[in-house]
Amino acid sequence: CIFPIFIFFFHRKSLGRSSVRSRMSLKPPKAYNSLQKGAVIWDPKPLQVKKIFEALKKGLNEYLEAHQAELDYLSGRHKDTKRNSRLAFYYDLDKQIRSAERYIRKLEFHISKVEELYEAYCIQCRLRDGAANMKHAFSLSPSTKASRESLVELYKNFQECTEDMCFIEGALEVHLGEFHLKMKGLVGFARLCPGDQYEVFVRLGRQKWRLKGKIETDDSQTWDEEEKIFIPNLHEKFEIKVTELRGLATILVGVVTCDSISFFTTKPQSIIVDITELGTIKLQLEVLW
Repeated sequence: CIFPIFIFFFHRKSLGRSSVRSRMSLKPPKAYNSLQKGAVIWDPKPLQVKKIFEALKKGLNEYLEAHQAELDYLSGRHKDTKRNSRLAFYYDLDKQIRSAERYIRKLEFHISKVEELYEAYCIQCRLRDGAANMKHAFSLSPSTKASRESLVELYKNFQECTEDMCFIEGALEVHLGEFHLKMKGLVGFARLCPGDQYEVFVRLGRQKWRLKGKIETDDSQTWDEEEKIFIPNLHEKFEIKVTELRGLATILVGVVTCDSISFFTTKPQSIIVDITELGTIKLQLEVLW
């Protein structure tokens, strides 16, 4: 799991303020240049962001606990080794301890940045909801010059909060790490026969993975590619399509979608999805975050 670090500073005094992005100490990543001021490319989805944030934080804490347990184990061996062991082995153990300590500090820093981003996102969300409620209230009142001016200002604040939320969503995506997908094969019992050829197409947003496989005479399966790295995002689900290849013709076996929230964990996740409605053909994948 790779955790790039993105520094974010947030401060707000009132609704009338400069954009969150203008106060960032670093330029936005190139992948999110389209989220610069004045460009809203999607509607914020606070409920989805909340689910991803909770899953991400839980997964990061699992990694932290695992490495802390490893550090405690190494520290215990270090004390015993210091009393009675070879000098070279002692220094090698000391090197491993220092490496574990550095990684734990990186994880702690990474968790704090994710929490900062989400806290800023929640503030923007509450301000956006407040502006929306005030817009609704003003729209129900008699139209006057003052109310029209207030509506214009509220609309401007609403748009700024929306843009800032979209930008923070993009910044949060930088912290989601990587999903390593490994093809384990199709499961179909009597539906899979020697000589059958299949194509599996996996999509996550703009990321695609197309691979072809064949059922051998001994019922084993061979695939032209077995592993692929996907970059998680907040809004897209995995879409999996399986087709059977028969000469020049292709027959659609089934299409399914799969949420990625459960993949934010330290242990490899083995997933089996029903490709057909009756579950006569299943696809087995392994996901490592």
